[in-house]
Amino acid sequence: MRSAAVVGTGLIGTSIALALRGRGVTTYLIDTNLEAARIAADLGAGIAGRPPEPVDLAVIAVPPQHVAAALKEHQLQKLAHDFTDAASVKESPQREAAQAGCDLTRFVGGHPMGGREQSGPLAARDDLFQGRPWVLTPSPQTRVETVERAERLAELCGAKPVVMAHAEHDRAVALTSHTPHLVSSLLAARLLYGDQSQLGLAGQGLQDVTRLAGGSVELWTDILGSNAVAVADVLAEFAHDVHGVVDVLRALGTAREPEQRRAHMDRLSTALVRGVQGRARIPARSTAGLSASTAYATVPRGA
Repeated sequence: MRSAAVVGTGLIGTSIALALRGRGVTTYLIDTNLEAARIAADLGAGIAGRPPEPVDLAVIAVPPQHVAAALKEHQLQKLAHDFTDAASVKESPQREAAQAGCDLTRFVGGHPMGGREQSGPLAARDDLFQGRPWVLTPSPQTRVETVERAERLAELCGAKPVVMAHAEHDRAVALTSHTPHLVSSLLAARLLYGDQSQLGLAGQGLQDVTRLAGGSVELWTDILGSNAVAVADVLAEFAHDVHGVVDVLRALGTAREPEQRRAHMDRLSTALVRGVQGRARIPARSTAGLSASTAYATVPRGA
């Protein structure tokens, strides 16, 4: 791949552009927020503005609800021969792209699995996707050549291409990314009811479990709303577990007989053991440097 365009110069788009420029790919930066595009260009991510002729591949790096509109716009303007995106939800953008009449033969959904809590081009890194999975979700209409170009994009960014179905991807990220962010936010919201004297005792553990809650509210409302059913399914199962532990703790608070207390303590211990076992299933690379948060352009459509 010799040329590319990135539509949306937020964290994700600028990080992709930086990686491509580092591999010698001529890269153009498009954003209706001209200042964001200029900052990305000043960082060495590419050339701010449209290319003089269609590039090999365009990356639509905007929030999920804006993917279809941006894809339609830039296909009509012949920005690139092939297109992919970087949104963290795949079913709804694909459906909306079909409804909008986009050319699905030259589009393949994509999701680089990397991110940070910070947003905007200044937070971008050329190694953000190094060693990370990069999911591709081709439709039955997608050309083989389009998929191959998107796979090459992932490889140029240091990532590992993984092909999945749209629904399979959305269920996976509901479990591994979207629900964790929502749970972190709900827990952090409980701190609104704490006295300052209580919050003064907060340690690193609280910082760790609420870290994701610092992400962009606008972006995460979009992401969660775009993957609502899959997130609701995981959250309902989590809520069932929470209610079970609440029942155990309340029973422990009133139990007086040693045998009763032992039974309740065993149930509590089982819940903790399952947590240890679940965490052990996370691949080692995922425990370092991967945030549930991804950030795109503040203004989603290209200029």
